[in-house]
Amino acid sequence: MNDGTSSHPPTIDADDDVALMAAFAAGDVQAFERLYQRHEAALYRFVRRLLGRTAAAQADEVFQDTWMRVLQSRARYSPRNGAQFRTWLFTLAHHRAIDVLRRGGREQPLVDDDPGGPFEPAGAPWQQWPRADETIDNLVFWRRAGVRLLDCLEQLPTLQRATFLLHHEDGVALAEIAQSLDVGFETAKSRLRYAMAKLRTCMGAYLDAANLGTRP
Repeated sequence: MNDGTSSHPPTIDADDDVALMAAFAAGDVQAFERLYQRHEAALYRFVRRLLGRTAAAQADEVFQDTWMRVLQSRARYSPRNGAQFRTWLFTLAHHRAIDVLRRGGREQPLVDDDPGGPFEPAGAPWQQWPRADETIDNLVFWRRAGVRLLDCLEQLPTLQRATFLLHHEDGVALAEIAQSLDVGFETAKSRLRYAMAKLRTCMGAYLDAANLGTRP
């Protein structure tokens, strides 16, 4: 008998990750497909850059294992103190990537105060920034700069690289990074500061005004 109520499930906002996870936990397979489509590219890029070139062959493994953990956790997923689904997803990937790096002997222990001498990038600092009065195709220049940045990212300790990628590429706040990675806020802040300093050095940002060109 039709009592006037609809048997169709309520419409889910395709941009609401929490609602999509709840629907998936209730058996809506399409909700998972939407989540996958929304975060597939960004997650793979994060995994690939976090692992670096030396462990690039394991990128697919980490990527697939991360989604498998999402599947396994669907019934008990709950946003942690307002953390975004994307942050949780990337945190799963981070932990899996660390496991892979340690298994391959490529993860080095990180001391949070970053002791030791000044950071020395591999090779000479980049000397190809154009002078202010030079003309260069912007697309060509920034493409070359992007390649150089990836080279510099490879030289960061893994935990500093992860913090930089989460904060600057994916827009995760430092407080949320600290919470997700189970470290103190000051630790997360220090890792980001060290990462930025090393990247600036590696990119040649310390070159003097004569090399960079001065503005009037």
